[in-house]
Amino acid sequence: MSKNEIENKWTQPLIEWFLINKRKMPWRDAPSPYAIWISEIMLQQTQVSTVIPYFTKFIKKYPTMKHLANSKEDDILKMWEGLGYYSRARNLRFAAKSICDNKKEDLPENYHELLTVKGIGPYTAAAIASIAYGEEVPVIDGNVLRVFSRYWDFDNDISLQKTKNWLFEQLSPYLKEGPPSLINQGMMELGALICKPKHPMCSNCPLSTSCLALKHDTITSRPVKKKKPPVPHVNIGIGLILKGNKILIAQRHTHQMLGGLWEFPGGKQETGEDIEDTIIRELKEETNLTVEIDTYCCRVNHTFSHFKITLHAYFCSISKGVAKPISSQKIRWVPLENLSKLAFPTANKKIILEMRSALSKT
Repeated sequence: MSKNEIENKWTQPLIEWFLINKRKMPWRDAPSPYAIWISEIMLQQTQVSTVIPYFTKFIKKYPTMKHLANSKEDDILKMWEGLGYYSRARNLRFAAKSICDNKKEDLPENYHELLTVKGIGPYTAAAIASIAYGEEVPVIDGNVLRVFSRYWDFDNDISLQKTKNWLFEQLSPYLKEGPPSLINQGMMELGALICKPKHPMCSNCPLSTSCLALKHDTITSRPVKKKKPPVPHVNIGIGLILKGNKILIAQRHTHQMLGGLWEFPGGKQETGEDIEDTIIRELKEETNLTVEIDTYCCRVNHTFSHFKITLHAYFCSISKGVAKPISSQKIRWVPLENLSKLAFPTANKKIILEMRSALSKT
């Protein structure tokens, strides 16, 4: 694209459109740095409609930085249950404790200092700095990359960091043309509501008259993004070990994916291995228990961002050994009625429902 094509006025029509069409969100009602921080962390990889009820409950329980700093990790993870990417929750709590330990009550007030806070990356730092503090720094997320790959009709691969850096530099001067908060929110909202990945609503777009992709008829080929490899699939054997009205559960190590959450013991199926043999082997390796397979309970499919799993859950009985946390942080015999008080991954919560249904029939 030429320099002249880049130099066009889009900020004012964008702001006007945003003020009329913006969605109602609880963190927009009172845009404090703390509320914006919580909302932006929750919104990573998660839709607005999903986040709103989580945000409302979270802010009610932890209304200030001090409340969050004084929270317990298990309670935070329980509040976060179902949102996924649980390291976000742990990072929030860690950051709040660090801030309060340094005798401060709120987040740093500029982009570069915000980047020093655990869990805050360039996008979140820009969102907080611009919306809460009015700093002239652009947000670069998937919506903004899509909007401007079309508006300026560039064919750079948007999955590359150098493309994000380039767009950051291109957009930065425009943040001086209006309230940075409104420009950034407008860019993101336009991508979410109008300039969608599929079937963009170009006739309703406030920038359509100067959109180069629309002019060049390249809308459907923008943005350019390298194809993702096939999503791997993993089979996992799960053992449900009952002792009276209690069941054995294990807590994942903090450094692991889904760290800090509770789960039923089990593990990945090896090539050529029967799933029942997987369960026997994994429970021995993870809990020191030699078990026998009793009856089938259920199968649960679940999709993460980069892979898919199928959990195969079986009721088991102990033939030898005492349970030990060999590969987990803790293990615990928990009354069945107390499972709802602990934070479990979504796939394990599905198993709990199936297990309760099976037990009610026996």
